[in-house]
Amino acid sequence: MGGLNPPPVLVATRSAHKLREIRYLLADLPVRLLGPSDLGLPERDEEADLEPFETFARNALSKAKYFHARSGLPVLADDSGLCVDALGGGPGVRTRRFAPEGWADRWGRDEANNRWLLDRLADVADGARGAHYRCAVALTDDLQHAVVEGTVTGRIARRPRGVGGFGYDPLFVPDGHARTYAELPEAVKAATSHRSAAIREARGWLEDHVVRSRGGRI
Repeated sequence: MGGLNPPPVLVATRSAHKLREIRYLLADLPVRLLGPSDLGLPERDEEADLEPFETFARNALSKAKYFHARSGLPVLADDSGLCVDALGGGPGVRTRRFAPEGWADRWGRDEANNRWLLDRLADVADGARGAHYRCAVALTDDLQHAVVEGTVTGRIARRPRGVGGFGYDPLFVPDGHARTYAELPEAVKAATSHRSAAIREARGWLEDHVVRSRGGRI
């Protein structure tokens, strides 16, 4: 492994759920995955404007560059979302803020988004409820950056099922399964999700530009 003091990488997210998932996916890599709070980086109002673009890749790179400038560390940032066929690929990059603010104030962001999605799909037949999750992961350090992507296809259930996961997981049934991500074991999601696919693509960059470049071993 990478010794007693593995090199740090900042994961550019304020989401405890997302940070935990990325740490799980990279648990065997000799790096220290830190969140902004681990570095004492206070949340600033400007962070709400880091994802103004129309692609996941550009939004992820925007976050990576911002947090690298604040921390000086190699950064891993992701932007991900749900793309529903019957909604023309929406909510897409607006996945996190899909539901109206009034709904979010009433039920909380995740439940409001799920309720709003089901409302939009109320009259959509079972055979037309296809969807996919997409994730873009951006990586940057002092010298260079990279962006990789992963997807997983599935369909939207007619009601929330399960208590695991987060976001739209209670509604998303991945292809090859009858249960939602919120019902499936964590190991299944780790092996099949859009984020796991993107993180697998990101491993080589982390090995080359963080571990080996700082004297660590794989």
